[in-house]
Amino acid sequence: MLRKSNTRTVLAMLHDSTAALLAWSLAYALRFNFELPVNFLTEFKQTVLWVMLLQLAVFWRMGLYRGIWRYASVPDLKRIVLAVLVAAALIPVALLMLRINLVVPRSVLILNPLLLMLLMGGSRLMYRSWKETRLHGKLKLASEPVLILGAGDAAIHLAKDLVKNPAWQLVGFLDDDDNKQNCVLHGIKVLGKLDDLDKWATHFSVDKVILAMPSSSHQQRKRAIQLCQAAGVEALSVPSFDDLMSGKVGVTQLRAIELDDLLGRDPVCLDKAGLQKLLSDKVALVTGAGGSIGSELCRQIALYAPSKLVLFEQNEFALYSLEQELKQTFPQLNFLCIVGDVRDAARVNEVFAAQAPATVFHAAAYKHVPMMEQHNAWQAIRNNVLGTYTVARAALDHGVAKFVLVSTDKAVNPTNVMGASKRLAELVCQALQPAPNPHLNPLPQAGEEANANSLSKPLTRFVMVRFGNVLGSTGSVIPKFRAQIAAGGPITVTHPDITRFFMSIPEAAQLVLQAGLMGQGGEIFVLDMGEPVKIVDLAKELIRLSGMNEDDIKIEFSGLRPGEKLFEELLADDENTLPTPHPKLFIAQAVQCDAAWLERLLLWAAATTKPDAEVRQDLTGWLPEYQPFKENV
Repeated sequence: MLRKSNTRTVLAMLHDSTAALLAWSLAYALRFNFELPVNFLTEFKQTVLWVMLLQLAVFWRMGLYRGIWRYASVPDLKRIVLAVLVAAALIPVALLMLRINLVVPRSVLILNPLLLMLLMGGSRLMYRSWKETRLHGKLKLASEPVLILGAGDAAIHLAKDLVKNPAWQLVGFLDDDDNKQNCVLHGIKVLGKLDDLDKWATHFSVDKVILAMPSSSHQQRKRAIQLCQAAGVEALSVPSFDDLMSGKVGVTQLRAIELDDLLGRDPVCLDKAGLQKLLSDKVALVTGAGGSIGSELCRQIALYAPSKLVLFEQNEFALYSLEQELKQTFPQLNFLCIVGDVRDAARVNEVFAAQAPATVFHAAAYKHVPMMEQHNAWQAIRNNVLGTYTVARAALDHGVAKFVLVSTDKAVNPTNVMGASKRLAELVCQALQPAPNPHLNPLPQAGEEANANSLSKPLTRFVMVRFGNVLGSTGSVIPKFRAQIAAGGPITVTHPDITRFFMSIPEAAQLVLQAGLMGQGGEIFVLDMGEPVKIVDLAKELIRLSGMNEDDIKIEFSGLRPGEKLFEELLADDENTLPTPHPKLFIAQAVQCDAAWLERLLLWAAATTKPDAEVRQDLTGWLPEYQPFKENV
């Protein structure tokens, strides 16, 4: 008994032989206007068998019977056209070689391949269309209707997948482009504009909408999401435009709208050429590599193919997790996992001497405000201040070109020990590097390299980057809220008026890299964090994105925690900013300290331990702008 594949091949050959017979017959009939003379009828009978056999042999040789008709596509049609043309060229040659003393009309030789292409290609496409309709027709009746917001390339690419997917029934596109109204894309009509969503969702009983607007601005995407919420439909989003168009992802990678989609910003424009010079084929070291910012810095740096990436981390499990991820995501990356404490000068110097990093990103820090405020205040000082000095000193001693400190908006007018410790860390870096000489070149434009030849500058350039909260970071409010929603509530917010600045982890890491590239030494870069967001509004958005409302999940106010402010600032009262060539980066003109101040600070930080109250009291002497939390309750 013939196997299914063999049966399919035999049937395809029978079809093509019939098509060859019909094409040769029709070519003669059309040539003589369907009144074939007797002598040409004889000629037809003598040639038709040889022509059919020749064409079948060519089709077999050129692999026309390896495919499946159900999946016939443009490449299959190309193979048919090529095979038919080859056969058409061989027919007169074969007739001559077989010494068949007949003259086949030239018009027949021209008409035959055209008719054969039409018969073979058309029948395959008709079969595929029938098969898809037969397989999906009944399923489509029970499939879920869906609208696509957007009618660009990404939307069309997605529509092709949706049409073939029996779980979905694409009923239309909505797009604000006037030129696309009433157009038909892949058989589906552009019904109207985004503002018509409520009308069409009701008309087609749509419960889900797909946002296919990956290249649109954040404000446009946010407006689309708000329209979905107003219409009472669930919004799904496509992945990035590049991944979608490259075929890496499709319908199966549709995801629910995340908080980042509502609060995120437009993509960061990076000086990729400059970052290539800074990172490619050089050794980069990241402290705190297992943390939220540290791990994202590693991912971003890996894109620029450093000669080696050194991951320095105290938390063994976090380092192991990142190691496994990088092995899978960047199999060609040369990286090294180092377990160590940034306060351990011997270990830090050992690593710097052995690995000779050109650039260091110092992201290691204790950052949980309430936890550092009570029972752990001195550890915050030791880790965030003394640890920063230890790594920065090693960078200076071992000739590191760039040292980038990841700081925080909590360092501005701090009311907590964690923020004060990060402000001191900024001052430590500035004290290790004197203020830039005003006679040297100004801050370079994007793509320019800083002047590294001046003898009046130290070899290592210290750059600080200050920004606010990042969405979804370890220990942040977003994962906590999600866990509370999963448990059925309530969500606990400290105060109804508390606000914070937010950006995504990738955006923060990218801007840290950009600031590191642009810094000439001693600058504190302040990131454009946009408008502050009320934490209670975040909680409400997360409840809605979870498919519930505030009646299902209650919000309770628990009161400000130790060291917590109602609002954060990016600049102190005595600070101003200077613009930079990058629209999302500014330079804070902050007070700086000298080497004598640094020496006194290190003597203070060298103490073995201090009680929390004494730490807070001492900090008021080191930082006049520091106001302990108890004085602001």
